Amino acid sequence: MNELSIDEVLAEVAVLVKPHFGKGRVPDYIPQLATVPGTKFGMAVRTVDGGEHAIGDADEGFSVQSITKVLSLGLALNRIGDEVWTRVGKEPSGTPFNHLSLLEAEGGFPRNPFINAGALAVTDILLDKVKDPAALVRGFAGFLADGPVAIDEAVAASELDNAWQNRAIANLMRGKGTVRHDPEAVVAAYSRQCALTMSCRQLARAFLPLAAGGFSPLVQETIFPERLTRRLNALLLTCGIYDSVGSFAYRVGLPAKSGVGGGVVAVVPGKATVAVWSPELDRFGTSVVGARALEAFSQLTNCSVL
Repeated sequence: MNELSIDEVLAEVAVLVKPHFGKGRVPDYIPQLATVPGTKFGMAVRTVDGGEHAIGDADEGFSVQSITKVLSLGLALNRIGDEVWTRVGKEPSGTPFNHLSLLEAEGGFPRNPFINAGALAVTDILLDKVKDPAALVRGFAGFLADGPVAIDEAVAASELDNAWQNRAIANLMRGKGTVRHDPEAVVAAYSRQCALTMSCRQLARAFLPLAAGGFSPLVQETIFPERLTRRLNALLLTCGIYDSVGSFAYRVGLPAKSGVGGGVVAVVPGKATVAVWSPELDRFGTSVVGARALEAFSQLTNCSVL
């Protein structure tokens, strides 16, 4: 990947996605997110050899929401290792990210760490180690992005005020023993974690270790063992885009994680990370324009891992 070619690709992607604006809708179940204009679009690429490329609103911060689940999982795995998998599974869910029926049928054991039940279980694990998991995730994200990032307290409050489904999930898991702390404390910590604000450029930087075998060329430190990096990428490929993960893999072919704030981050192993932001979501909770942008990027660069 050379600088000119990536810049040209980003410019072409920006043109190709224009017809897809208006095909999704900005989420309103978290009222604070509904205030963001649906026409926003930013994209950033960070290569393992130090190149950085951006277009559009790539430096505007937005609520990264479920993308933080990757960071919290990485922190939990680095701290307690495979014991994490005694509390959460590794299988695609095939149901919406906040679904209850499958969780109840399977005894309160979440299918994977990227649905809300799994992320709440990971937050519960982190509460064993720290008093403020959201601050831990914020600090980790800022370290990886090589700059400060913040939690938007207004978004956190809006999310917590409307977290009835997550409260139901946490209470169900508390009854089954998967969650061991006060469910309200778990939901509050998770809500603040999801309210982390980052830009596309910062997200591309933060996810760079997943493209570089666990090493961050940006901060010059090994963040994850190589074996764990491969496993995180495998989980992103199979579980990162909720119950549309098969369609996304078919179209894009890259490990990725989406969030209802409109962000999507994808990993090109050995080469780069790509972050996109556009707030209008499809019915599965993934950015319509973001997914289309990554599909076009994958095709134009022939970087699919499949």
